[in-house]
Amino acid sequence: MPKILVVEDDKAIRLSLEEDLINEGYEVIMAHHGLQGLAMARTLDHDLILLDLMLPGMNGLDVCKQLRKEEISTPIIMLTAKSQDFDKVIGLELGADDYITKPFHSHELRARIKAVLRRTNLIRDVIHAKAGTQSHIHLGHFEIDANKYEFRLRGHEIALTQIEFDLLVLLMKNPGSVLKRDYILNEIWGKEVYVTPRTIDAHIAKMRKKFPSSEDQERIVCLRGVGYKFLES
Repeated sequence: MPKILVVEDDKAIRLSLEEDLINEGYEVIMAHHGLQGLAMARTLDHDLILLDLMLPGMNGLDVCKQLRKEEISTPIIMLTAKSQDFDKVIGLELGADDYITKPFHSHELRARIKAVLRRTNLIRDVIHAKAGTQSHIHLGHFEIDANKYEFRLRGHEIALTQIEFDLLVLLMKNPGSVLKRDYILNEIWGKEVYVTPRTIDAHIAKMRKKFPSSEDQERIVCLRGVGYKFLES
């Protein structure tokens, strides 16, 4: 049974989420403010975190930033208000996996949760299924072991979020090929979830910043208005 940590200070929303998620078969743990949510995310094992943006004590952006700084890779879906578009982008750049805007319909939230869990459960998602026996990819200084979820660059292991890892696997499995944005969106998030192309840009930009040199960063090329490709050499 997947376990979800809900970090939300609004009691009515918290209770509604708890009821809906339990009815969907999830185990639910509740946190009322940011510091409590951070502590629970550090000490308990969760499959996913629903993290409100505006929280007392410590806001959702700071919680997300701190978790990723500590290399806690539990997938995060941020809950934001319509007026917080700028913060949505920052959240993705800090390592959130997705966001959903309040007020939201329960079926939309369920779809987004399923899309994220699909990438992280024991059954390989579509990207790794396509890899087949090609679980180990080595291109220049870039080395990926898809079975162990490990990425090494110039011999050093670099921690990536789940989405960053999946994006890099997808790009490295198709070296030299331009992958259109729609294709990337469908492969990573699935057709049932609406995600904007800006989401791709935010995750790739954050991933590239983890590469130690501009030479390494330039291996991932953005073709404006089209998509991305991984240079063969």
